[in-house]
Amino acid sequence: MLSALDRSLSKGTMLSEYRIEGTLGVGAFGVTYLATDTNLNLKVAIKEYLPAGTAVRSADAGVNPRSEMASEPFYWGLGRFLDESRALATFRHPNIVRVMRFFEANQTAYMVMEFVEGADLYSWAKGRRPFDEALVRRVILPLLDGLEVVHEASYLHRDIKPSNIFVRKDGSPVLIDFGAARMVRPDPSCELTAIVSPGYAPLEQYQTTGLQGPYSDLYALGGVMYWLVTGDKPLDAPGRVLEVMPSAVERGDRERFSVAFLRLVDWALAPEKHRRPQTVAELRSALRGASSSTATERVGGAPFPSSHEFPAAAPTKDPDRVPTSRSGVRLDEGARGRLEADLAKHVGPIASLLLKNAAKVATTPAAIVGLAAKEIKDDLARADFLRRHQHTATAEPVKSLSKDEAPRATFDAAALQRVEAELARVIGPVAKLIVKRAAATTASLQELCHKVAGEIDDERARARFLEKVSKGP
Repeated sequence: MLSALDRSLSKGTMLSEYRIEGTLGVGAFGVTYLATDTNLNLKVAIKEYLPAGTAVRSADAGVNPRSEMASEPFYWGLGRFLDESRALATFRHPNIVRVMRFFEANQTAYMVMEFVEGADLYSWAKGRRPFDEALVRRVILPLLDGLEVVHEASYLHRDIKPSNIFVRKDGSPVLIDFGAARMVRPDPSCELTAIVSPGYAPLEQYQTTGLQGPYSDLYALGGVMYWLVTGDKPLDAPGRVLEVMPSAVERGDRERFSVAFLRLVDWALAPEKHRRPQTVAELRSALRGASSSTATERVGGAPFPSSHEFPAAAPTKDPDRVPTSRSGVRLDEGARGRLEADLAKHVGPIASLLLKNAAKVATTPAAIVGLAAKEIKDDLARADFLRRHQHTATAEPVKSLSKDEAPRATFDAAALQRVEAELARVIGPVAKLIVKRAAATTASLQELCHKVAGEIDDERARARFLEKVSKGP
C-alpha cells in the first residue's frame, strides 16, 4: 500500500490551468490539494478521486484500478464521484464550501473547490474556551442553514465533525469536505458505504444498509455541539448501547448554558434515529426558540422534548428547590396554560416540560413561577414575566408523604444496574435517570420494571425487556 506522500501529486504538477502547491489531506477515497488557478491567480482546493483500496498511481501520474478484481468498484466509484461533483456544484450558500467545477484527467476525476482560509473548529476552539450558549449558537445556526441546502437537494454530508468545519477569518463557519456525501436512499435495501467518524457518526452509519437521512447529519451536528459544550467528543455510537454517556444536561455549565439548550443537544444526540429532530427546520426552530403559537411538546415528527428523551436538570443550590420528588403543587388548567404560553415565548417548546418538573419540586404556586422565571435569561423579560404572573392561582400544595406512607425500595444496587443496562439498550443513556426516578417511588422490583417499561414505545421491545429483567442475573 502506497503512503500518503507517494499517492499525492508532486508540487508544481499542472492539472489543466491549476498548479499543485501541496497536499492538504489524504483520505480513504482521495487526496485534497492546495492549488493555484493560474488564470485567475486564485488559491483553490482540489480533491482527486484516488480510493486507497482499489487504485494505484502509475509513473505518468495516471490513476488505474489496482487489479482486475478492483476494476469494477473503481469505475463504479468514479462514476459516483462525478455524479456527486455535478450535484455539489449546484449548491450555493455562504456556509458550505463551494464546488467551482469538476473535470476528468489522468484516468480519474477532480473536484475544484474554494479554498477556505481560516482554521478548523478544533484549532479555532483553542484559547477560546469555555464557550457560552450565544457563541455556540453563532457557530451552529449558519451551519444548519447551509446543511438545509444540501438536504433539500436530497444529499447527506455524512461526515460532520469539528475538523470538517472551518471558521473563516471573519468568524463565519463553513462546512467542508463532501467526500463522503451521498444521495438519500429511501429504500433500505440500497447500500451506502459505511462512513464513520467515531463520536460523531450515528449508529445507522455503521451499517451499509442502515437507513440514513437528515437526522443522521443532525446527530453529527449534535455531537459537535456536545463537544463545544463539554470539551469532550461523545462516546462512539456502538459503545452507547452498553455504556451510559453523561448527557449535556449533566455536563453543561449552568452559568453558561440554559437547561433548554442542553436538552436540545441531548435531543439531537438521541441514539434512536426516530427520537432525534428529523429535519434541519425542526432543530433550527428549537434552537432559535419557537413562538407561543407553536409551543407544544412536539416539533414536527420527532419528540421535543419529552420526559423520556432528556434528563431533568440536575439538583442545584437554588433555595426554591426541594430535594425530594414526594411533594408538588397543582395549578388549575387555566393558570398553567397561561404560564406555559408565556414561558414558551422565551424558551420555546420546552416550556411544558420545565413547568412539569417545577411542579414536582415546588411547594407553592409562587415557587413554580419563580423556577420558571429562572429559565428566562433577559433580566427585563424575567421581571415582566414575574409581574404578569404574581397572582397565579393559589392551589393547595400536594400533601407530602410521611415516612410511613412513602414507598420503600426493596431492591439492591446490582438489581438497579441490571434493569438500567437492559433499558439503555432500548432507549439510550437516559435510562439511568428513568430507573433512578422510578426507584424513588416504587415499592418492589417488579413494580419498578413495569413502570420503566412504559418508556418503551414498541410493544415487542417492551415485552423483550420485561422478559429479560424478570429472569434475574
